Amino acid sequence: MTSGPGTETRTEPLTARMHKGLHRARIGVRKAGVDYFRGDGSDRFALVVLLLAIPAIAAGTLWRPEWLAPTALVLPVIAGGLLLRPANLLVLYGASAAALVVESALFGPYDEGPDRITPGTVLVVASVRLFGLLIAQFRSRVGVPWRRGGTMLFDLRERIRVQSSLPKLPPGWHHEMALRPAGGQSFSGDFVVASRTHGGHILEVVLTDVSGKGMDAASRALLLSGAFGGLLGSLPPHGFLPAANGYLLRQDWAEGFATSIHLVLDLESGDYELLSAGHLPALQLSAGSGRWEEKSGEGPLLGVYDGAQFDPVKGTLRPGDVLMLFTDGLVESSERDIAEGIDRLTGEADRYVTSGFAGAAWHLIEAVAKDVNDDRALLLICRDA
Repeated sequence: MTSGPGTETRTEPLTARMHKGLHRARIGVRKAGVDYFRGDGSDRFALVVLLLAIPAIAAGTLWRPEWLAPTALVLPVIAGGLLLRPANLLVLYGASAAALVVESALFGPYDEGPDRITPGTVLVVASVRLFGLLIAQFRSRVGVPWRRGGTMLFDLRERIRVQSSLPKLPPGWHHEMALRPAGGQSFSGDFVVASRTHGGHILEVVLTDVSGKGMDAASRALLLSGAFGGLLGSLPPHGFLPAANGYLLRQDWAEGFATSIHLVLDLESGDYELLSAGHLPALQLSAGSGRWEEKSGEGPLLGVYDGAQFDPVKGTLRPGDVLMLFTDGLVESSERDIAEGIDRLTGEADRYVTSGFAGAAWHLIEAVAKDVNDDRALLLICRDA
């Protein structure tokens, strides 16, 4: 029978075309949904739905005013303020005004019964329209529709998180890091940038504390983290802080200073250098003595004056040693000074000496600065025994 193979060759292209058509339709619907959520798509569908909702609400009000009050017209007006562009929003407002006129004409004068359209009803609907129009114009001026605003903030938060991640370390080393913004927010003025340079055997880590806290500092932290990430590894280690200082000075911010500490660690020998720009000292735990020792370079704040010099301090991480970098939100508050805060931090950290520091960064912040209204960051670099 020759009809079988012939039928299969004719059927396969048709099936393939159907699958391709369904795939294109599915991709088109998905793209349209994503574009609409991001604010890139048309708002005509939302306009049509809201325009149809207005006569439906008006009819419900005329039929059962005790269940659907005349002020229910603010519902599509509020939705329109969130979904529509200003031009289409005016069309919706015109439709809601026409619905109010029709309701008022059919109900009669407002002083003839409790279900009439009163001046207060008109005032409420008009006020909501005004606020909705102001919000829509603000979004249009900024260029970020509300559907895209939330995803933009999410993208910014994820970008900060990714930029603050540390590279994977070779066997014999591990790190722990925790960032905690002020007030439970998602954005912090503290950030970390890190890179493995010189063939991967040098780890460079920069912990920075931008002046201010919360959302005010987070916008500057995002800009600085991108700039510092580009500088790190592109310059010799001793050239990073001078270049970062020059970058901040060029921004000419009213509150533009920052503190920073730069670790340059040889992952083969354990030797390191610490360069500081007005930052708190690092703490090194010596496995031999079991004591914490302060390690700090000398240098001014970033963004204060040009030509600043940053003098390093050198050290070595031997097997079992731990190096701790942190920001002032972890050890300083209105109730205690920095020295007392550092003593409390090292006291809590001693609890992990015997069991290891796996997961310790988050718990240390919880123990010493859980309710502090400031950005907090803690970084542990550990060399296995």
